[in-house]
Amino acid sequence: MSYNLKIYMLALVSFLVGTSEFIIAGILDKVSNDIGVSVAAAGQLITVFSLAYGFGTPFLMAAAAKVDRKKLMLYALSVFIVGNVAAYFFSGFSALIVSRVIVALSSGVFVVTALTVAAKLAPAEKQGSAIATLVMGFSTALIVGVPLGRLVASAYDWNVVFGGIGLLGLLALLLIAFAIPKTDGEQPVPLRDQLKLLKNPKIVVALGITFFWLGGYSITYTYISPFLLDITGMSEKFVSIALLAFGIASLIGSKLGGFGTDRWGFKRTLVTGMLFHAAWLVVISFAAHSPGLMFPLLMLWSFSAWSSGPTQQYHLISLAPEATSIMLSLNSSVVQLAMAAGAGIGGIVVEGASLTAITWIGAAGVAVAALMSAAAFGYFRVGAASRAAHKEARAGKINL
Repeated sequence: MSYNLKIYMLALVSFLVGTSEFIIAGILDKVSNDIGVSVAAAGQLITVFSLAYGFGTPFLMAAAAKVDRKKLMLYALSVFIVGNVAAYFFSGFSALIVSRVIVALSSGVFVVTALTVAAKLAPAEKQGSAIATLVMGFSTALIVGVPLGRLVASAYDWNVVFGGIGLLGLLALLLIAFAIPKTDGEQPVPLRDQLKLLKNPKIVVALGITFFWLGGYSITYTYISPFLLDITGMSEKFVSIALLAFGIASLIGSKLGGFGTDRWGFKRTLVTGMLFHAAWLVVISFAAHSPGLMFPLLMLWSFSAWSSGPTQQYHLISLAPEATSIMLSLNSSVVQLAMAAGAGIGGIVVEGASLTAITWIGAAGVAVAALMSAAAFGYFRVGAASRAAHKEARAGKINL
């Protein structure tokens, strides 16, 4: 079996894991109504998930460093199934919080392990595309998983979605067991040694880019269903279609991000994608009341946002190629902390201001990430050097 096929199989399972994570945003209003809490309070289920994922993953990955990567993915999927089935049977707010913590911890271990395995399966010159393929799996969760989950929740009940994910998790177990080869674990790296990487300013800045980029994204995406229903005035049916359009664009954006990383370099691809990401969020705020304009704008936003996924992963790996799994683990933690912060900030904005403000604040966060990227890659220094050279040339002409 070719390495490409194995990577696509990992992406297929990543789709299921991604659906379990993203689906809350797609059915947030239904969960809110059913369990009797506000939309902002229900949004904190995303915060809880992200915090558990962000803080728990590094510890679990360090503890399981010597475990065969294939076995580790199977263990993680087993716990993942338990967490989703629990959400089906116990739908109270407290029970949902516990379920989200269980799913978050297992998802974190699976995602980091799958990314590591994919990077090892692919040739060195194809690592960017391999990572993009796994990111594509998560993007596909937005394309198929979230809209389909929304439809299922409308036809039956929202907790049926999690029961279905649990059943599909059993098929994912079989797929990993038969298709993915054994991959040796690594020497255990104490958490304090992992954190030593944070002494490198370049790594700190790179993780900061992840935080502001996805924090800004999360502020808006967490509350996208209520936004489309209450502000844009879409019907239930058209919200599902809009989420489908959003997901299709995310898939295309992820693939272009991987292609751009291999073809044009990660620096140009990353900065350009984030600038467009921020710009489209601003445009969405002006077209908030127009359902017709919202469809293409959602796709443009998703396209630019997800183009940064594989590019940023590659950027981080390039900073510490000798510690790939540690870097991916740290970045996954920052991703989830950013999602938690975004959901939390978005909840404050929704409660204290209005749903319409989430796009502006989200754009501001992404703009900070774009500026940090440009500064880290030396674009500002290049500009300053060019201006200095120009001044020196002019001075030389005057002296002549």
